[in-house]
Amino acid sequence: MASGGYRQPSSPAPVSGPGALSKRTDGGPGQPVRAPSGGAYGERQALEQLQQAAPLSSSPGGEAAAPVGDVTADLVGFSAPTQMPDVPVTAGAAAGAGPGLEALGLPSQPDEDMVNLVKWLPVLEHMASQPGASKAARNLVRQLKGMA
Repeated sequence: MASGGYRQPSSPAPVSGPGALSKRTDGGPGQPVRAPSGGAYGERQALEQLQQAAPLSSSPGGEAAAPVGDVTADLVGFSAPTQMPDVPVTAGAAAGAGPGLEALGLPSQPDEDMVNLVKWLPVLEHMASQPGASKAARNLVRQLKGMA
């Protein structure tokens, strides 16, 4: 086993020098400057200057592909007719036609035992804060705090 002696730092460099002696420590040149075409007069040049002032490190993933096709094709406008005519507008609400709140899959109301445990919350908090406390104990305290 080797010990001591000089060890050649790998790229990137371990630290940068001060002020005018500073150099990149991220392994080399960054991403190319990119700016969209179009826009107001002088906007592209301003974006390019901003990117040159604070360059990004090189991207490990390469070039990202542009989305294919129209990403808004499946959106439904507010004035468009409904796509689910058999489902009432009040579905999932506590009142009106259609299924009630149970259709949303929300957790049920706290049972009587949990309500009674809220008064023991200070003791349970102390127990859950001890080293080696189980995740179940911490989760119980979180659940009780949500009810209090």
